[in-house]
Amino acid sequence: MVSYKELGLVNTRDMFAKAIKGGYAIPAFNFNNMEQLQAIIKASAETKSPVILQVSKGARNYANQTLLRYMAEGAVEYAKELGWEKPQIVLHLDHGDSFELCKSCVDMGFSSVMIDGSHLPYEENVALTKKVVEYAHQFDVTVEGELGVLAGVEDEVSAEHHTYTDPEEVVDFATRTGCDSLAISIGTSHGAYKFTPEQCTIDSKTGRMVPPPLAFDVLKAVEAKLPGFPIVLHGSSSVPQDEVETINKFGGALKAAIGIPEEWLREAAKSAVCKINIDSDSRLAMTAAIRQTFAEKPAEFDPRKYLGPARDNMEKLYKHKIINVLGSDGKAL
Repeated sequence: MVSYKELGLVNTRDMFAKAIKGGYAIPAFNFNNMEQLQAIIKASAETKSPVILQVSKGARNYANQTLLRYMAEGAVEYAKELGWEKPQIVLHLDHGDSFELCKSCVDMGFSSVMIDGSHLPYEENVALTKKVVEYAHQFDVTVEGELGVLAGVEDEVSAEHHTYTDPEEVVDFATRTGCDSLAISIGTSHGAYKFTPEQCTIDSKTGRMVPPPLAFDVLKAVEAKLPGFPIVLHGSSSVPQDEVETINKFGGALKAAIGIPEEWLREAAKSAVCKINIDSDSRLAMTAAIRQTFAEKPAEFDPRKYLGPARDNMEKLYKHKIINVLGSDGKAL
């Protein structure tokens, strides 16, 4: 058993309470490798933003659970080296799909876990979430549950259609499970292809696709039912078109990739939404930089020479999200 407190990590409880009160959201950035982690920590340390390091089941298998433990501990020490005296860093399991996986993460030093029972019948979702909460809370690990289903594909998570969260269920779910935060579905989607062209309209000025609006009425109804309760938005990458264009310019084939407009996320961050998940944007920034390096320097084979620019591009993206979208900069002084 490894306690996250021994690694210098924190759970989400205090940072969520401050975010709701302050009208901003905590960035939850997924990572799979060292370069992503370096970029996240550098961006967070330099902006003094609390941050959630998210690891999916697939990423945990890819990176190795033991290495992840030491990477998280190293991330805290790296943040201190960068001048962040008291780093506010969470290590979070994204979309845990079983009690056993959540328990394993708690035992290996995660400070927060998500149990996603949203695909199950309601009562089964309640029972599974409650079981995870009862175990995790013994070790002061916070738990995120989910109601409603997001469309799209990312890692092991896949669904063809949205099922919006039913505001009538949220009080019962939160009360019976004891979860610390709740992921809801209001129209965001996983992956870089969040909407089909048929679902979108065309902006007459830019010629770019505009996705269908988010169901802010559902969010407001959930807030009314659970005032002050931490709400989470998954599938909230904006799919920056400049990165998509760079990828396509240098040999990629991303067609009709579209995300959530940043102004919608800024609006959500001012509400009870205190955690916003971003994964695809980082993948796009990394891939764009690598493709450009390979195209412009075809003789290059030193990984540092193409992963270095990729890391820098991701850091730039993370800082932009922290400062210009989520408003979490300066909140972890």
